[in-house]
Amino acid sequence: MKRLVLAEGKSADTHYGKTMRGILRYAPETVVAILDSERAGETHEGFPVVGSVDDALSFDPDTATVGVATQGGRFPPAWIDILRSCIAKGLHVENGLHVFLSDDPELAELARRHGVELRDLRKPPPDLSTATGANLEVPAQIVLTVGSDCAIGKMTVSCELDAEARRRGLKSLLVPTGQTGMAIAGWGIAVDAVVSDFLAGAAEQLVIEGHERGGELLWVEGQGAILHPLYSGVTVGLLHGSVPHLYVLCHEAGRINMEVDEAKPYPIPPLRELIDLYEAIALPQRPAKVGAVALNTRELSEEDARAAIAATEAETGLPTDDPVRFGAAKLVDAVLARL
Repeated sequence: MKRLVLAEGKSADTHYGKTMRGILRYAPETVVAILDSERAGETHEGFPVVGSVDDALSFDPDTATVGVATQGGRFPPAWIDILRSCIAKGLHVENGLHVFLSDDPELAELARRHGVELRDLRKPPPDLSTATGANLEVPAQIVLTVGSDCAIGKMTVSCELDAEARRRGLKSLLVPTGQTGMAIAGWGIAVDAVVSDFLAGAAEQLVIEGHERGGELLWVEGQGAILHPLYSGVTVGLLHGSVPHLYVLCHEAGRINMEVDEAKPYPIPPLRELIDLYEAIALPQRPAKVGAVALNTRELSEEDARAAIAATEAETGLPTDDPVRFGAAKLVDAVLARL
């Protein structure tokens, strides 16, 4: 795959450009250029930024990947023009938003005429059902990243731990449960778009497939947060469907409230309480424990980051580190020791 990453107006935005950043960090070999007319002619992490689809053609892309979250999850008119241009130039389009391009009659007909695919990553497979218990028979060690909040780095932590395990020669595999992880790994199910009754079944299907793909150590990308007032449902369904042997808790240093509504704060409880809660809701058939804490210290100096890691270890009694900033070796050591 040779990707043109579509990031119009958002390539410099760390929040709305999260999918683009995930692909650049964990699947850079698939990217040939980034589209953002506001930064045309610049480079981003070594990749050329172009102003139009025509300008990108010299880099010979075969796929255009939507690399941003748009306001409200829908495509504004300028984006529709970009998507039309991609299709007309013969590029497959990979889309991770909740709006499905394949459901748009105009774009679907245009894609048919030009012989390209519209790949809606969040469209659930048609054969999902409830969990069957086959998840408990998967002959692999399963580790699930869980969080104190949404958008806290669960996918990033999963990728970092998987990469470190593979560097050690382990048969390790990332199990993608969201659109960015799917774009990186090339497979998976976006579980937040699955009918709630089938969510655990989707997670079961994912760990089964992960083992079939050769994984003996499966890192399941977490979603939501158990106390999040909007997205706790996806957390519980994923937890009970993937039936992990161990959790890695993800938290951002200094974050005291969940990112829900500034006018009505939802406090994050002490991490020790959160750990106890995650352990209490594991299925009795597989009572998982939290084996380590991944701390996001991106807003801190290095000195303050190391102090925050030490403080979190003292609070939780668990090995703690920032795997992006300081490497994933310590956390992988902790996971392997607990497994």
